[in-house]
Amino acid sequence: MTDRPGSGAIRPPLAMRRPITDTRHGVTRTDPYAWLRDAHWRDAMVDPERLDPAIRDYLEAENRYAESVMNPLEPLRQSLVTELRGRIREDDSSVPAPEGPWAYYSRYREGGQHPLLCRHPRDGGEEQVLFDGDSEAAGTEYFRLGGAAHSPDHRYLAWASDRSGAEAFSIRVRDLATGDDLHEVIHPARGDMAWANDGESFLYTVIDDEHRPRWVYRHRVGMPAESDELVYTERDPGFFLGVDRTESGRYLLIDSHDHTTSEVRWLPADDPTAEPRLIAERERDVEYSVSDHGDDWFILTNAGGAEDFCIARAPIGATGRDAWVPLVAHRPGRLIEGMVVFADWLVRQELEDAESRIVIRRLDAGEEHVIEQPDPCIEVGVMPGLEYDTDTLRFAMSGFARPAQVFDYDMRRRERTLRKTQEVPSGHDPESYVTRRLMATAPDGESVPISLFHHRDVAPDADTPLLLYGYGAYGISELPGFSPNRLSLVDRGFVYAIAHVRGGRERGYRWYREGRQAAKRNTFSDYIACAEALIEAGYTGVGRIAAHGGSAGGMLVGAVLNLRPELFQAAVADVPFVDVLNTMLDPDLPLTPPEWPEWGNPIEDPAAYAGIAAYSPYDNVAPRPYPHLLVTAGVSDPRVTYWEPAKWVARLRSEGEPSGTVLLHTNMSAGHGGPGGRFQFLEEVAYRYAFLIYHMRSSGTG
Repeated sequence: MTDRPGSGAIRPPLAMRRPITDTRHGVTRTDPYAWLRDAHWRDAMVDPERLDPAIRDYLEAENRYAESVMNPLEPLRQSLVTELRGRIREDDSSVPAPEGPWAYYSRYREGGQHPLLCRHPRDGGEEQVLFDGDSEAAGTEYFRLGGAAHSPDHRYLAWASDRSGAEAFSIRVRDLATGDDLHEVIHPARGDMAWANDGESFLYTVIDDEHRPRWVYRHRVGMPAESDELVYTERDPGFFLGVDRTESGRYLLIDSHDHTTSEVRWLPADDPTAEPRLIAERERDVEYSVSDHGDDWFILTNAGGAEDFCIARAPIGATGRDAWVPLVAHRPGRLIEGMVVFADWLVRQELEDAESRIVIRRLDAGEEHVIEQPDPCIEVGVMPGLEYDTDTLRFAMSGFARPAQVFDYDMRRRERTLRKTQEVPSGHDPESYVTRRLMATAPDGESVPISLFHHRDVAPDADTPLLLYGYGAYGISELPGFSPNRLSLVDRGFVYAIAHVRGGRERGYRWYREGRQAAKRNTFSDYIACAEALIEAGYTGVGRIAAHGGSAGGMLVGAVLNLRPELFQAAVADVPFVDVLNTMLDPDLPLTPPEWPEWGNPIEDPAAYAGIAAYSPYDNVAPRPYPHLLVTAGVSDPRVTYWEPAKWVARLRSEGEPSGTVLLHTNMSAGHGGPGGRFQFLEEVAYRYAFLIYHMRSSGTG
């Protein structure tokens, strides 16, 4: 093994093996590193200082080893940090969104880590800073602002913060006239809130000991949190709760959902003490979301076989799907991702063959039109505003090489006004880059889209380094939007590619269905097919690809390294979900019951057990030539617990045959999303990129 760039690295830690066995469905498995899971992991998640000392010692030894390996690359990393910071406008701000007498926006100060929430009079005037994230974060190791919502009368701001990385938020209420927070503190909350029209009360969700949002409460401003009234309890541990307010402001919504099933309740925003009323009972694999218009609900749903979703309408007060009548018909392959309702307009966002578009429907006449966009390698998205009775839609558009632009679109005149173009202060010419869309052929004959870009001065060949990013889970679509960070690789000669593998919804809901549960292996074979197609097309060569993915995408990285390690020279797996079988066998973990619809329930289903066991990266480590590998983790992570990547790295070293460096870098005071500050995040990006640039610098093994 190559220990590090240069010489003098300390030896990698050797994790103790303490094998335990587990027998399910007649199959016995041995786990040599189960001890890395702290018996009191809940306490450690909230306060990392409470982590078991033996486990802490091991993780810190891994960090010291990673530091010794990466230390010679510190000049490169610092250069990358300077580059990355040079591409963002440090005092950036959003386009103000008007509502009533005010226009609301967020901004950063020069050198600031966290956002400021602000407003000014609608037609211009003196700025009022409602919330200063830098001040709130002072003196803390971790800080992240969660939800923030002002009351309908513009008097109060309810805001949520996480100070550990464990995603257990505290909600406070600020009097915007004085700038002072009131005495009440709500904890532990999910961080969402929906104001009633009285301006004195709001709904919010509370998490349980497993970090699952299970209860909806109503808070009255000025009252202690202990006096808040329970509104709704979700009794299924596999379902999460959320609260929202419809665009019209007339209704408050309570949404119960897992990954494939949902159920919605409503109550009038003018009467927040009313009993929530059900729209339609949950039915397995039927999803719906709602908004109101006049006397009707508009319902986005896949009910009735509308796999790629349709929009129906039903009278407010109706209960059950028998009252739903079509408004926008289902069309297979055209996925309706979301809708926004205005007084005179229905706007929907669609996705087809990894191309996104926005469709405008005039509600009185029923006529529709599509907002034009320049080319297929573009990501376009609706930016919901704060006003309902308006003809103006705000949307954003960006591409691999095209910085984001924000437009206000007059839906009646069909005219757009550019409101903002993302600045790249260090300079950027979109014409200096080439973007492409390719199709790979999967083993079952399916066509898998690939989006890629590279610098125009690069003529790709078999020695060109190529980063292949993949995710492929939960129906999340990865589209080719602009990221200034990627330029640090592309400007150094990399080709950057996204594999639109099954498990996402880039080609409709079928694309998701064929990449989950028993069909999960399609995700991995799609990714490998994309790698082979890029090699065949001459964009790179065998052994010149860097694999990259995070969370469920990190599981994708681990699985393909077990299947075809020779294709890759390096890989980065961010907070990777790699101990899939053990996690899905443990219903006490935060996300396990909600995840069963995605992966299957191996506790009750022998077929699900066998299927997960066949691809789970941790369970399939073997003597293979694994490439250079950087793995990250976070002690406070409630989504992918720190011990998953730690166990995987230990097993790779003891049972695999890595041909290069294997590093584990654990953030001892952050969670799933990494550090809370924007510049702290860039430090993490620079760390990953330094690793990749060094190990991909030539076709040798380093």
